[in-house]
Amino acid sequence: MKPINIKKKYSKFDKQWHPHQIATVDDMQVLLAKISGSFVWHSHKDEDELFYVQKGVLEMRFRESGNPENVWSEIVNQGEIIVVPKGVEHCPTTKDGEEVHLLLFEKTSTAHTGEVSHEKTQTSYPKI
Repeated sequence: MKPINIKKKYSKFDKQWHPHQIATVDDMQVLLAKISGSFVWHSHKDEDELFYVQKGVLEMRFRESGNPENVWSEIVNQGEIIVVPKGVEHCPTTKDGEEVHLLLFEKTSTAHTGEVSHEKTQTSYPKI
């Protein structure tokens, strides 16, 4: 039961799109991630995800299930959160190569890229 210094935790890793676990709360996990560029389109059938932007600006893209032409996005600024409801297809993105720091809150059962297998997919998260 000690405080967690999030800035110090970010200094422990450089790899992008590879979340690191800093805590668990019941069946939820608290993750830190550094991202740049665009991720992979995916959804989580049974889990919501919370994204808190610690540094930078996140563009969260969404698309309508069954209609991949219908794409829209929300800008999430530093200090803001966005919750992606279960089943909603999304693609986190950053602008112009900017590195964004995220704090994620999700169930421990949440697969990194849902049912999508991709080179960026991670199957385990280091604990730091």
